[in-house]
Amino acid sequence: MRGWDILDFARRAATGSPLRTLLMTLAMAIGVAAVVVLTALGDGARRYVVDQFSSIGTNLVIVLPGRSQTGGFSPANAVSTTPRDLTIDDAQALTRLAAVAQVAPLAVGLSEVAVAGRLREAMVLGTTRSYLAVRRLALAQGQFLPDDDWGRAHAVTVLGAALARELFGQGSALGQTVRIGGRRLRVIGVMAPAGQGLGMNADEVAIVPVALAQAMFDSNTLFRVLIEARSRDAIAAARRQATALLKARHDGEEDVTVITQDAVLATFDRVLLALTAVVAAIAAISLAVAGILVMNVMLVAVAQRTGEIGLLKALGAPAATIRAVFLTEAALLSLAGALLGYAAGHAGAWGIRLLYPQFPAWPPLWAVVAALGTAIGTGLLFGVMPARRAARLEPVAALSRR
Repeated sequence: MRGWDILDFARRAATGSPLRTLLMTLAMAIGVAAVVVLTALGDGARRYVVDQFSSIGTNLVIVLPGRSQTGGFSPANAVSTTPRDLTIDDAQALTRLAAVAQVAPLAVGLSEVAVAGRLREAMVLGTTRSYLAVRRLALAQGQFLPDDDWGRAHAVTVLGAALARELFGQGSALGQTVRIGGRRLRVIGVMAPAGQGLGMNADEVAIVPVALAQAMFDSNTLFRVLIEARSRDAIAAARRQATALLKARHDGEEDVTVITQDAVLATFDRVLLALTAVVAAIAAISLAVAGILVMNVMLVAVAQRTGEIGLLKALGAPAATIRAVFLTEAALLSLAGALLGYAAGHAGAWGIRLLYPQFPAWPPLWAVVAALGTAIGTGLLFGVMPARRAARLEPVAALSRR
């Protein structure tokens, strides 16, 4: 038999039992679809986290109050002094470092924002003029915070796009007075839409001078300090210099945590990539189950088609041809199931993207190739035993079982 004849023979054998073919194809399709959808979710989560963290700016070094470390209890820890707060003076000192381009201190809290009978709770972000450049944000109207002494609590605010729309509707917010935390503030600017970023919607914040925010919330501690390094190559130097400076200012206590944007992104990327691989491996178990189903059904097919096998061998078909027929049939069924599962998996990923547009649920190419290859390989692997059993049948014995 020629190669084309073997292929056509296997096709007619597969379509001759539609229910059996449907069940085998469906089993393989479910396995492939599971791999495609789950890897799309895993890789989508990785891309989402990386995109969200990248949206806060570039060349960033972030200073957090408190020391993040692990370790057991020791008497030295019990008698150590209380770590100092991260203050505005600390942030201003960071601006003098050689590797630092800009510094933006952050003080954050929740407060009621009221105007003309409209009232809502919003996040109040205290910062300085440099925040706009560090975060790569833009103004839609007006101007940003004054560029002068960070310790002056100017009674002004810049509203996020959504917050300004909720408070003033289609009217202009510029020059209007709003009450935030019991203080009357003049609106000097409205931000351009920026969307969600790291759990905070930049369109729903009221931005005020950092000294005013600390006075509102009766706190001298900064929530974060954002540092923009002069270049990507200067990020490591900015981190070292910031750590050394704050340690010197805090009487030798290394009581802050300084992290770099690249380090956080790399950590998230590694963790979520490993998670995606684990999820794909778990989903691939269903392909092994589908392969066992292929083997069982093909063994039944051998038992049902012994007369056909005996006739082929009686006409001179060698054992290799019989094996090729059954392996080709298993390959066709596995390929059909793989393609059906591939389509169903992409449809599922499309549904996720439709429901959650901000979530980039695209299956990675490696997962798709691995799923298709595993499906076809599994079908062939588990089709070997039925094919060998069919090839070992004697023509006379096979024909006598008709």
